[in-house]
This record gives sequence, C-alpha cells and structure tokens, in this order.
Amino acid sequence: MSLYYDAATLLSRSNEHATSLKSRVYSTKGLKSTPSQLYALATEATKWSHILKEVVENSQLLNHERKLSPPLGLLLVHDLLLAKKGIATPASHPLRLAVERHKARLQAEFTKARLRRGFPSIDALRANVDKGQEEGKGIAETQGGSSQGSTVNGLKEWSHPRWVRINTLRTSLQEQLETTFAAHRSGATLDEILRATPSNSPPRLLHMDIHIPDLIALPNSTDLSTLSAYKQGHLILQDKASCFPAYLLNPQPEDEDIIDACAAPGNKTTHLAAIAHIVSPSKTHKIWACERDKARAATLQKMVSIAGADQLVNIKAGQDFLRLKPEEQPWCNVGALLLDPSCSGSGIIGRDDSNARMVFLPSRDSLNSQPTSSRKRKRSKPTPQLEPEEIQEEAPANNIDAKEGLQHRLQALSTFQTLLLTHAFRFPRARKITYSTCSIHAEENEAVVLKALASPIAKQRGWEVLKRDRQVEGMKAWPVRGDLHARDGDAEVAEACIRCEKGTEQGTMGFFVVGFVRDLNVDGDADAVEGFGKEGEKDQGEDEWSGCGDSDSDTQ
Repeated sequence: MSLYYDAATLLSRSNEHATSLKSRVYSTKGLKSTPSQLYALATEATKWSHILKEVVENSQLLNHERKLSPPLGLLLVHDLLLAKKGIATPASHPLRLAVERHKARLQAEFTKARLRRGFPSIDALRANVDKGQEEGKGIAETQGGSSQGSTVNGLKEWSHPRWVRINTLRTSLQEQLETTFAAHRSGATLDEILRATPSNSPPRLLHMDIHIPDLIALPNSTDLSTLSAYKQGHLILQDKASCFPAYLLNPQPEDEDIIDACAAPGNKTTHLAAIAHIVSPSKTHKIWACERDKARAATLQKMVSIAGADQLVNIKAGQDFLRLKPEEQPWCNVGALLLDPSCSGSGIIGRDDSNARMVFLPSRDSLNSQPTSSRKRKRSKPTPQLEPEEIQEEAPANNIDAKEGLQHRLQALSTFQTLLLTHAFRFPRARKITYSTCSIHAEENEAVVLKALASPIAKQRGWEVLKRDRQVEGMKAWPVRGDLHARDGDAEVAEACIRCEKGTEQGTMGFFVVGFVRDLNVDGDADAVEGFGKEGEKDQGEDEWSGCGDSDSDTQ
C-alpha cells in the first residue's frame, strides 16, 4: 500500500515544485516504493486524471468513503478501472475494499465519460489519452495517406518513435536485422513509423536512420524490455537527437584521450566508446567519464558495464569536471571533449515550459454530487471545491512571477554552461569539442556559443565553431540549423549549430549541439587568460543547475 501513499504524496504536493515528476520521484528521500513503479503509477494517473476526476465525483466515492483523500482516491480508481491486475494490495486491505464496493458505479460512470467524448471503446480512448489528447483525430486517422500530424491547440503534433541504437561493442546492425528483427519490415519510412498506432500498423515495422549509423526507429508502442538482446546490452534505447554529440565529435586515432564531462547516466558515453572502437579497433582510446554525483555515477557504471564498454571507459565517480587541472597528467593528453551539461530540459518529450502537465484531483464535495446518506452532518462552513493542481515540468509561461523565475534560472544555467565550455577550451592538447543541451532556449544554446567564442581563452587558443561543410556527413545533411536571430545575424555560425525540434515529422526530442575545433599550432598561455575557467569562479550559478543533461530521460 506504500506505493499508493507515496504516489498520493507526490500528486498532492505537485504545485509546490518546478522540477519534473521524474526528478522528484528519484530525488525524494524516505519513499518506500520502487522508483520505477512509483513514477509509472503517478504518470499514468496524471494522464487520466481529467477523466477520472469526473468518474470519482459523479460516483460520489469520496463522499461515501471519507477515509480516502482526493489523490489516493484518484490513484486507486485508476488501477481499479485501467490496470491489468487491478489494485495492487491484498484483497482484504480496507482501502481496496472501500473502492471495490463501488466498482459497479465507478465502471458505469467511466463508461458515461467515454461515451460523452465520442469513443466507441476503451482502447480508442486509451490511444488518444496516450497521445496527450482527449478529443480530435490522431495521426493515424489522417486522410489520403498524407503525412499530417494531429492538431492540438492549433499546433501539429507527431507520435514519437522508439529510437534504438545498435550497440556495436556487442553486436552489429546486420546481426540484429537477421536475429532480433528478422520478422520486421526494415524498409519502412520514418513517416510510416510516426503514423503507426497499435490499432492500425502492421505489427513489425523498422526504419533505418539516414543520419546516424546503427540507429533504427520502431513504432512508439514497441516494447523491447523482454527481449534478450535488450537485456544483454545489444540494444540501447536512445533518442536520435541524443546520438548527435558523440557522432559529431567523431573521435579519430589522433585525438588521443577523450573526456565526457557530465557523463551520467551514460548513453552518450557508451555511444562515444562504440564510435571510438569502430574507427580504431586496434588503438585503445581512453575515455574519462566524469560524474560529480556519486549516486548517478553508480548508474553510469551499470550502463557502461551492460554496454560492454568497461575496457574503454574510465569512470571518475564524484569528479567535478571544473576541478580538473588541464595542464596536469593525465588530462594534458586529452584531445577531445564531449560536454552535455545540466540544462532546463525543455526539449524533453512531455516537458513544455508553456503547457505544464495538469493533474486534476477530484473534489470531495463537488457541485453535482451530494451524499446519499440520510444522516445529517453539521457544517459550520461549506467545504470549498478543490481546484486543479499542476505537475509543473517547467514554470508555466502564463504566470508573470513564473516567467521571471524561469528567466532567472536560464541565466544561471547559461552562466554555468559557459563556464564549463570555456574550461574545456583550456585543455592544451584538445582539438575538438562538442557542446549540447536538451533545451529549446537560445539562452542555453546560441547565447552560450556566442559568449564562449568571445572569451579570452577561446581567442588565445584559436577556438572556432566546426563549420557545416567540415561536419561528419550525417550532421552536414541535417536540415535544422541554429537560430540566426540569436546569433546576431552571423549566418556561418548559425549554420554550424544544429537544432532538433520536438513534435515534428523528424521524430526527435528538442535538442541543440555544436562543435568547436582549433589548430594545435595555435597555443597561448592559458594561465595568463583571466576571467574564464578559473577554479575560484566555478560557484556562479551552481545552486541552479539541477536540470537534465542526460538525467531526466531514459532514452537520451
């Protein structure tokens, strides 16, 4: 029963937080439930809450069962009506009995709610709820076979595919096509994958990506968790955009050692190891994976081990990248760096600064429901109706104070990100760097590029952006480039920057990546450069960067 109590606590306090639900689940101390189960329950109940609120209120459940709080009632009714195994408590548990004795009425109200919305079956309603929309046509219902997205608030939305990276440290694309995906039609277009739903797609579709080697896309409903290839680390769930940094860095034998500055949970680290192994199997690149949070470093170690990258990756648990001394061993031999720092996470699928996900909690005494008991209850004052509460993935943009809070956080994050990037410029043997965020905000992206290029250390060492015509083929061909306006009209630099937009026909999360290069013949005295990358300056903005980098999405 602790699962429901823990989830109820999260939902009842959701309006007090501006961090993601997933971050709160994994960072809140004292929870007795398994984090993955708790997150799944809270997420699903939130997704259905706008419908279940009606069901609970119209059935008068909370009026009859006063021991149930609104969030607890919402969670229990969710599992009663929608979970395959029902309420996950012993059959004799008092709270389970309290809900199940109203099962017939709850099912009747749920049916009424479904029919009011025009859905002929629960599966049809579920498909639309899963797409984040209660009404309107889904992407699979478009006419004439055109590639149109569904419309929500006037904006087109596309189903997000299941991106899978073939881990070439353990297997090959050809081997997986001949074994795990032998029954799949591998010639599917990305458009077919995006429009596929459980009800209308052929059961086995597979699209081979045209930009990133060894990356495939499957329909969103595909479940890989039971496959032996997944359990053995042959398949890695990783968003396409998240594969860009390591691919753009393109490590070569002459690059010597490599640093992943903010490595956990490790998808980019293991991708980097796989690429390094392909380009020079006989040369052992030493990849240093820094993670200052020791708990997250444990996750990183697990990911690296499952991927079979232990021989290539050296994990520095508890190591703050900003405390590394570039001129000292072994860091003076580093030739390439991958920087994916903490950020606002505004590009993550399901997270939106301007449209925070709502959880609608039922009212105990709603306007259209009165207790049927004949016993009169004395009330000095009427109980006010509860208002909807928000699970705020980011501060909502329609609130002036929230906008100011978000802007302050973006400024703090930008300061930290610039500090990290300019510190990377100080490594004497470094000749290439990639900088990336899962943010859609220019403050964390083009603005950081601008500030870093203007820094004394960048000018002293000769750092410049990796121009589009010098990028690896897949990145050179990627169509969405940097924000020209945010780059003060510098078209060449804007072209060098790579952006991904979420909710489009390209099927990615929101993302930004840019490469930096320099000629090693240009060298200056980094210790003489003041104002950037000094150890004493690393406190700026440090209290503000609890964002994601890799952390808030298991497919990044």
